[in-house]
Amino acid sequence: MLPEPLLWTEEGLSLLDQRRLPLAVERCLCRTVEEVARAIEVMVVRGAPAIGVAAAYGMALAARERRSLPEASARLGATRPTAVNLFWALARMEKASAGEGDPFARLLAEAKAIHEEDIASNRSLGRHGQSLLPRKATVVTHCNAGALATAGYGTALGILRAAVEAGKLVTVFADETRPRLQGSLLTAWELLQDGFDVTVIADGMSGALMRSRPVDAVIVGADRIAANGDTANKIGTYNLALVAARHNVPFYVAAPLSTVDVSLLSGEAIPIEERDGEELRFAGGERLLPVEFPVWNPAFDVTPAELISAIVTETGVLRPPFGSALRAALSGEAFPKKGV
Repeated sequence: MLPEPLLWTEEGLSLLDQRRLPLAVERCLCRTVEEVARAIEVMVVRGAPAIGVAAAYGMALAARERRSLPEASARLGATRPTAVNLFWALARMEKASAGEGDPFARLLAEAKAIHEEDIASNRSLGRHGQSLLPRKATVVTHCNAGALATAGYGTALGILRAAVEAGKLVTVFADETRPRLQGSLLTAWELLQDGFDVTVIADGMSGALMRSRPVDAVIVGADRIAANGDTANKIGTYNLALVAARHNVPFYVAAPLSTVDVSLLSGEAIPIEERDGEELRFAGGERLLPVEFPVWNPAFDVTPAELISAIVTETGVLRPPFGSALRAALSGEAFPKKGV
């Protein structure tokens, strides 16, 4: 059974340290908002929904410390600029801070609500998404969009879990996801814990895989979705989308509606985080490249909407044209209740 990725305790926020997986299962206790911010920056916790939940608890800790809440929000917002769930959660916490009574109790209750809602959202998303898969399915995924990237259950991997719960047979190929190897270190470990048939492949192997055997779908997560459906996800996702298009394999994005940023008209406006080049110069603690070798290390890339077959949200499966579909979903009009 997977350990809880995020867990509130009387001492503070306990995070499963994803830097240690899969060789060691260790936890990191954050007692202050600064410790939460650092945990997000160094990727103790990662994945857009999980970052949002962690930041919410960080705001509660700031209230307990009697820190300036605007300053705490600014500090947390500077940690990972691409993940829009972070800013969604911070905005919600800032709104909650305006009430009466003990600010810590109020913000802690709101953080716990965000935590619980994320799990429920993922389960709903999974149920909708599993309908896209045949009874026997081979799926390629990239990075980690599972329980470890969320409050629990997962988005892309949540679809796979829901498919298995529905009695389907699912085989998974997990891109290793250079340079931090979230696919091989996290996705493979997470799925093996749950008994999945999962095989790790290098990022450059997906084309050969799709050419040599039937693949039913590519399913990935998202860190930000623009108003037109362009999607930012872990670096290498765009390459995978191009390969899927070449081989006529459906390419699905799984993300909660909190990932949608309608203020950005297209993916061209999505801010892309660039990380330290040492992540590419090292692998497994061993230096691969001298420090003087120039390195470009964007953490994310943008997949154009025309390469995406569907976007799966907690409210249902959205099809192109994504602009109108996303607007309808956000307004609650895309999937009206029966009888309405």
